[in-house]
Amino acid sequence: MGARCTILGLCCRHSNVESDAPFASSYNGEKCEEKETVKLSGFRKFRLEELKAATSGFSVDRIVSEDGENAPNVVYKGHLVVDGGWIAVKRFNKSDWPDSRQFLGEAKAIWQLKNDRIANLIGCCCEGDERLLVAEFMPHETLPKHLFHWENQPIRWAMRLRVALYLAQALDYCNSKGRELYYDLNSYRVLFDQDGNPKLSCFGLMKNSTAEKSYSANLAFTPPEYIRTGKVVPESVVYSFGTILLDLLSGKHIPPSHALDLMRSKKLLMLMDSCLDGQCSNDDGTELMRLASCCLQCELRERPSFRSLVDSLASLQKEKDVPSYVFMGIVHETTTPTQKLSPLGEACSRLDLTAIHKMLEKVGYRDDEGVSNELSFHIWTSQIQESLNCRKRGDTAFSAKDFTTAIASYTQFIDGGTMLSPTVFARRGPVLLDE
Repeated sequence: MGARCTILGLCCRHSNVESDAPFASSYNGEKCEEKETVKLSGFRKFRLEELKAATSGFSVDRIVSEDGENAPNVVYKGHLVVDGGWIAVKRFNKSDWPDSRQFLGEAKAIWQLKNDRIANLIGCCCEGDERLLVAEFMPHETLPKHLFHWENQPIRWAMRLRVALYLAQALDYCNSKGRELYYDLNSYRVLFDQDGNPKLSCFGLMKNSTAEKSYSANLAFTPPEYIRTGKVVPESVVYSFGTILLDLLSGKHIPPSHALDLMRSKKLLMLMDSCLDGQCSNDDGTELMRLASCCLQCELRERPSFRSLVDSLASLQKEKDVPSYVFMGIVHETTTPTQKLSPLGEACSRLDLTAIHKMLEKVGYRDDEGVSNELSFHIWTSQIQESLNCRKRGDTAFSAKDFTTAIASYTQFIDGGTMLSPTVFARRGPVLLDE
């Protein structure tokens, strides 16, 4: 089932030398690194009743795991009543983790992994026989939904390369933190957040049970060493990553043995997804095939490290400035956060001229100084007051039928030009006509 790295006439570059620098893989001017300043709230121990309420009593309608009710451990979509946030809840079988302290210790260890490329763990629940993990909910589903079962458009080539890079960065980060094993890695473990960015599910960082097998996939996709020994090693994760690269290349879930046969026969076009329609250059396609073939080697030592995979995939990235939600065809709603008005803004909103004037004087505002054709604040307010007095005199004279005074006052009010009043025009017009 394996193949030498001479496939495609290219060698597999692999280095066991790791950098002493802290993990910080650059992409599009950003750093993918551990969140030291932005953390989720502390590890949370949920009550069972709280999670029952969030998932409508673990309703079938809330199941989001790929195999539905038949999954070994079902994942639910939940909505916290108190917090108002969406969560993903993985419910283990009652016999999977009999020791609650062991389960809690594993959950806390995974919770400590905080990274932009991972759907991070929030907490867990250990009540009676119940064992549940709670993580951030990713609203735009899994990679197979967009890769195999798309409705409007298939994932573009540039986005597929981004998925491969982000996933490699997530696994490289886990390795850097001493968490080298990921159980049953496959395309369903790649999720998309609200911005369409791909993230690795944290659930696979924890075994399904203390005794259960670590791979639930078809044996055709299982690392050969696991079939031989029943054990998962760090290189097994690299092998599974190679199967995801094949998925991204072909748009189908092709068994590795069949894909490698096509590569050896140089039938590369048969392996490529026809839906890409010219988006992928021959060089890019060949390079991704080379990386996939290296990951799928039978010999563990011939498989690359995730650090080297990150470096190789970073050089393939296209259209780096295009947001993921654009590639994914996701309607992105941007909301402007409500900002508290400044004291000046509040004074303007209530049209408080006196307060505005005091604030301007306090900061030494002198915009009208030295400008002969502009009025100072005091002159302007005096003219407003004079206009109001003219209006008042005109109204008093109009009521007393002293039309001569009314016309003079209303005319002075209009000529002032500081205010307009339909009532003044209506009253002044008939009086002028009568004259």
